[in-house]
Amino acid sequence: MGSEREKLWTKTFIITSLVNFFLMLSMFLLIIIMAGYAIDTYKASTSLAGFVSSIFIFGALIGRLYAGSKMNELGTKRILMVGIIIFLILSIFYFFNINIYLLLIVRVVQGIGVGLATTATGTIVSQIIPPSRTGEGIGYFSSSVVLAQAIGPLIGILLIQYFSYTYVFIFSLTIGIVCFLFAFIIQAPTIEVEETETKRRTFKLSNYLERSSIPIASVMLVIGITYSSILSFISTYAETIHLVQAGTFYFVVYAIVVLLTRPISGKVLDKFGGNAVIYPTIIIFAIGMFFISKATSTSTFLFAAALIGLGYGNFQSSTQAIAIQRAPIERMGLANATYFIFYDFSLGLGPLFLGALIPLVGFRELYFYLIFFIIFGLLLYYIAHGRLDKKSDF
Repeated sequence: MGSEREKLWTKTFIITSLVNFFLMLSMFLLIIIMAGYAIDTYKASTSLAGFVSSIFIFGALIGRLYAGSKMNELGTKRILMVGIIIFLILSIFYFFNINIYLLLIVRVVQGIGVGLATTATGTIVSQIIPPSRTGEGIGYFSSSVVLAQAIGPLIGILLIQYFSYTYVFIFSLTIGIVCFLFAFIIQAPTIEVEETETKRRTFKLSNYLERSSIPIASVMLVIGITYSSILSFISTYAETIHLVQAGTFYFVVYAIVVLLTRPISGKVLDKFGGNAVIYPTIIIFAIGMFFISKATSTSTFLFAAALIGLGYGNFQSSTQAIAIQRAPIERMGLANATYFIFYDFSLGLGPLFLGALIPLVGFRELYFYLIFFIIFGLLLYYIAHGRLDKKSDF
């Protein structure tokens, strides 16, 4: 009963979640249109255009590494504001006719800004969520990313179809201004840290990564690589099997299922522990991948989307909650950064390796073979966390 009296939906929680949503919306919106923009505007090759799109992720990685190591020293609010300002300033450069190599630099630096800001939002939320409602709170907060993932590409495609790239950049800049104004209202908590924590100046891996979060983040890396095959290639796959309409609605179905089920999985995680959520969601994800690999109709394709939303969608938020729960409160920022560094690596490197396999095995076979990779992720979870999860009663 005590957990019911602990307030989750505070003003800071809501506004921080909105800022995170808008930043991620802009990130996915720009990623989806940037390759086409580089080809149309700068006559870039397809490989270079793809690099212009994906290099943003590596900028975000740099931002997360720095934010995680400096979070306690500089404070979450300051890092959030600096990240948003970097994002805003770099958004202006899209309106100028720069060359392709300067565009690459703009993408990297803007990625750093988003990495700083979203690490700060995740840390602020982690610190203000009542400990007894961590799974539920992270489930709601991380739904902002799912919504952004579904809505961002859609807005980007519509703006290009009916207007031009300039309107995409105006929309993105407006989002940055809204985030900047919202950030002023956020009341970030101050975490007391021992002096030795902030006075470490020698290089140590522990200054950049939270050791206790690495095992569960490694599981996220494996499962995330599998999911990157969906994120990057599902539309192309839908075209090759003549289910274009189903491909269009994939992320809508995925997002709806995630939004409906995350509050439930979060409560189950808080009450029964990680095993009660992680084992079922990994298995459901594997079943979803099986149906995707065999899909020949719209109904089967979208049923697979629902299963993957139920499986991977809840796996992702639950592993994030576990990564934060395992860290001391003064290292929550580092734990959050560590988790998303592994997460970003999975989405950044996954398409690179899996894309090379598609010409050799084809889409259907790739999605089928990835089921075995998911099973490997299940075994890795057992070793990394499952066998140590004392809260689970089964």
